[in-house]
Parts: sequence; structure tokens; C-alpha cells
Amino acid sequence: MNTIVTDWYIVSVIDNGKLLGRVLWGICVEDMTCRFVTGDYICTSKIEEIIPSAKLIKTYSGSSYQVKGDGTEAEIQAQDFELLRQGFSPDQINQLKFARNNHLN
Repeated sequence: MNTIVTDWYIVSVIDNGKLLGRVLWGICVEDMTCRFVTGDYICTSKIEEIIPSAKLIKTYSGSSYQVKGDGTEAEIQAQDFELLRQGFSPDQINQLKFARNNHLN
């Protein structure tokens, strides 16, 4: 069927105030495609469709993700997108930016 994700975020990627797209970031519970290991993070390609009634998210690449539990909306800057792809959650990225800004002041 698809991949099941928990502790998930719908992440808006912003560049100069413009929305570039949204991706799903979360933790793998089960993956029937054998691409992910249980407990690993997942950062998807651009979201193409969200079906709230089915708790299903479809991506541009054609993958489907079933989300469990409540998700969170988040926003990151395009310059931080690579951190997201490397496994940092949106909350961790914001904490890093906060720490970096405090260190520079």
C-alpha cells in the first residue's frame, strides 16, 4: 500500500517570502516499499495532494504516505532545506538558527 509516518510535519519551504512548495517530514513506522527503516526520518518530494479524510499525502514523485496522529505545520527557509533532507526536524532547524543568532549577538 504505502508508507506510514508518525511525528510528522507539513513543511512549507520559503524563499524571499515566496512559497516554493511543501514537503512531508516525519518518522517511519512502517514502509511497504522497503525504502525506509522503521524509526528513520523521511523527507518527501514536493506534496501534490493531501487527503485529510484518509490521512493520506501524495507526492510529486508518485509516493503515498499515511500519517498517524496529529501533525504540525512548519516553515523553513530554502537555505535550510538541505538540513531537512539530512534528517533535522523543522524544530531542530529552528533551534539551530536561534542558537546561531544568539551566538552572533
